[in-house]
Amino acid sequence: MLSTQRIIYCTNPDCSNPINSVGDSICTSCQTPIAHRYLWATGLSATEFKIGEKVADRYEVITPQIWLDTLPGRSPDIPEDVPEEIIPYLRLYHHRLHLPQVYGLVYLPIGHGNPIFLLENAPIDETGNLYPTIEDAWEQAKGVRQVYWLWQILQLWTPLSELRVAGSVLVPYNLRVQGWCVRLVQLVETRGNAPLHSTSLQQLGECWQPWVATAKTQVAKELEKIVQQMRSGEANLETVNSQLNALLLSSAAELPLMVRVSGATNIGSVVLPQNEDACYPTDSVDPDDPLLPHVSIVCDGIGGHEGGEVASQLAVQSLKLQIRALLAEVTEQTELAAPDLLQKQLEAILRVVNNVICNCNNEQNREGTQRMGTTVVMAVQPPQVVQTPSGWQSQNAHELYLASVGDSRAYWMTHHYCQLLTVDDDVAGREVRYGRSFYRKALERPDATALTQALGTKDGEFLRPSIQRFILEEDGILLLCSDGLSDNDWVEHSWQEFALPVLRGELSPEDAVAAWIDLANQKNAHDNVSVVLTLCRVSPDYLVPMTRSLLPVEIEQEEEQELTASAQALLDLDTTEASPAPGKKVQAPVKAQRRRFRWLWILGLLTVLVGGTGGGLFAWWKLSPQTFQQACQKLPLKVRGLCERE
Repeated sequence: MLSTQRIIYCTNPDCSNPINSVGDSICTSCQTPIAHRYLWATGLSATEFKIGEKVADRYEVITPQIWLDTLPGRSPDIPEDVPEEIIPYLRLYHHRLHLPQVYGLVYLPIGHGNPIFLLENAPIDETGNLYPTIEDAWEQAKGVRQVYWLWQILQLWTPLSELRVAGSVLVPYNLRVQGWCVRLVQLVETRGNAPLHSTSLQQLGECWQPWVATAKTQVAKELEKIVQQMRSGEANLETVNSQLNALLLSSAAELPLMVRVSGATNIGSVVLPQNEDACYPTDSVDPDDPLLPHVSIVCDGIGGHEGGEVASQLAVQSLKLQIRALLAEVTEQTELAAPDLLQKQLEAILRVVNNVICNCNNEQNREGTQRMGTTVVMAVQPPQVVQTPSGWQSQNAHELYLASVGDSRAYWMTHHYCQLLTVDDDVAGREVRYGRSFYRKALERPDATALTQALGTKDGEFLRPSIQRFILEEDGILLLCSDGLSDNDWVEHSWQEFALPVLRGELSPEDAVAAWIDLANQKNAHDNVSVVLTLCRVSPDYLVPMTRSLLPVEIEQEEEQELTASAQALLDLDTTEASPAPGKKVQAPVKAQRRRFRWLWILGLLTVLVGGTGGGLFAWWKLSPQTFQQACQKLPLKVRGLCERE
């Protein structure tokens, strides 16, 4: 039937008058943000409906395959058994930055075709229109972005091939771009046998050839060489990846880069006993701290009486220590480190930090829910020296590595969009990745938001951190936050109010951080909140040297927020002695505290060595042999041989 009135319902189940007009941003009755959920309808049957028609009494047809859910607060129809053709969408859930997810389905009358699957998170803007194709946006894009689009497609090639849907990136209409980000409309099944044989790369090269023919001058020659090798079958995936990465970094290094970071943490509601969040930087950080422009961290502690408070601060301290060593080594390298090498190094660092916290749990005999742990989301911008196409050396490669464990989040915001970069490690996401449930169905579980991993709760060999790599090639804001802000989608609802003034120079990053914390305390007052905002500018008007000389690596505790007495006792725990009696305060001079923290760090490294994280440690040894050997020299003689065998 045709709808004569364009209405959409409020998602608040307690709303007294949930009817609103399509386009309203806030419910006129209860002030709840209105969810405009545009969906992609798959299959030929979807094209038979007329624009404006209501399907299943809830979906308004905007275009033949773009439908608006006018009842976004109601669960969609979901089959009891997961259809086979849907499995790739579920298994690829961790790539949701680039791929859509199955929302639900619409059953058609008998004889009218198969059910229509509806996809959410498709590349559809807030007005119900598809983002442009790469073909349409190609000639207007700068050279570095053209290379960045191709690099993203290549990173998707292997996971898509493993599930036999690599054909998804061979259909130009299916490839859409939201600024820097490549996004797929839907998954397309691949025909053929071996997923990564040369013929497949030849097909990818044929797909790229028309674009490369009109690439920007500064990247066209190298792109033509790469595509020619792909089309001739002379290059394998590893070679193409390496060549494309080198071109990406060199072209990005032509851009200037200015970074300004601000962060803060807040206890939230006055009824909360303590702040279990920790972050870097905060207002108390020395503005000349060499880590400041390169690192930002948010941790949200969990588990046990005051344990989360200790875990989050211990994680921040340990991460700063080891990232400082990593960055110092990167600046001394004469050759570019491959992305997978830096990713393995960051993963090894997270395992070390995990095992330091885990050891504290073991020393305190903490079991079950009393074991302290912490989430982490961390951004690292390594200052690699790059030779640019113009022939000069840039002191910064514009790389950004994002590491996350748990449900603290990272967002990227520009003048035009807000993108969630991370995926929560929770039960709902686990059920989807294992192919057992649609996401909307998994959200109905009572334990849907329970964490499936955190730093410190288990041994490091069971940790599966997410490490992503991005290129800073546009003006934007990187926002890291704990769930005290991100719960109930308040970042998505508020980003324009706070991010746009910062990008226009009308609001300082410090004031934006304070405003977001105030919003979190109003809307999600049940939790602590931490926010770290990084303003990134690559516009020529903001050319400021990014790389600073790094201070020598020192293992020491820096000034942190004040802890309660018993929490400080945990943080000062000396793992070589017996645990103090309950209620007994631990008093230690500053030098003793530094020695204990050094021992925790070394013990964490030892645990990782024994725990079997050889891949990450090999990356450490390969990237920074001097730092690796220095750390090994601090180990006992009986264990030092393990390093030598690495």
